Formats: sequence, C-alpha cells, structure tokens
Amino acid sequence: MDYWRNSAIWFQNTTNDLYNRGGKLRKFVFLIFFVLIFVAGCSQVGGMHNKGLEKSISSVLEKKSVMEIDITPLTDFDWDKAYLITPYTDEETINKQLRVKFKDPTNIGYRDDIYLLVFLDKNKVVQYVEIPTKYGQLMHGNKDGFTPSNAIIKIQKN
Repeated sequence: MDYWRNSAIWFQNTTNDLYNRGGKLRKFVFLIFFVLIFVAGCSQVGGMHNKGLEKSISSVLEKKSVMEIDITPLTDFDWDKAYLITPYTDEETINKQLRVKFKDPTNIGYRDDIYLLVFLDKNKVVQYVEIPTKYGQLMHGNKDGFTPSNAIIKIQKN
C-alpha cells in the first residue's frame, strides 16, 4: 500500500513541478506535437494518388463499347514502367513485382473492389491510381509491367 501511495505522491509532485514551469512545459508539448506531425507527414507511401487520372480512366471505362484502354495519352507525368495490381494482392507480392519498396496505401490485399495501377519512373513509384472493379476484369499480358509505348489494358466487361 505504501508503494502505491508513494508513487501517487511522486506523480503529483512531478506534475505540479511541470505545471509550475508553465511556459517550458507548453513549449515541450508543442515541440513533441510538431515532431509527431512532421514524422507522420514524412511517411511517404511512395507516390502520389492521382485522382485526376482515375477520373479520366473511369470516364473511358464507363463506355460499354470500350474493350481496351491506352493509358499513355491519359498521363501527364513522366513514367517509364507501370504495373496493374489485382485485388487481394498482398504488399510483399506487390514489392516483388515492382522491384521497389511500396507501402500500399489502399490495402488492396484485403479488397476486391479495386485494381491498383502503379507508375514508376527510374525505379521510383511516382503515381498510383485506383480503378474500380465494377468496370470489368482488367488484364495486361506482361507480368513485367508495361511501358508508355505499350500501355494497353484489356477489359473484359461483366
């Protein structure tokens, strides 16, 4: 019982001491908060989520007659390789396929509602897009990804 009482007294004295310092404690808490926000902001997933390209791809895929799509004319950024990641692909498999470390922000390993299209430039992930599976089954014949000169994705409509 004395242990807990002594611990409580120590804690109370310590917090009172910190509170009495006032300005220093606030500065310390602010500094810790700033550092945590900075670290969280720096945890790059390895590329930018390109919602504009997603909209462009979706508008093309919404047309019933479309059976394939050429990605190259829709992109406005530099890339030299792209990979189509299928639903339920885990992050380890994605990293092996891309041959670079990519922290998957979409959790596609647990999802069946999207494909993930990841663009690389000079072995760095630069952009990625989510493509809903509602448009059909997307296919690209080459497991080694595709290049701007051969960026055709075939669509098998549902």
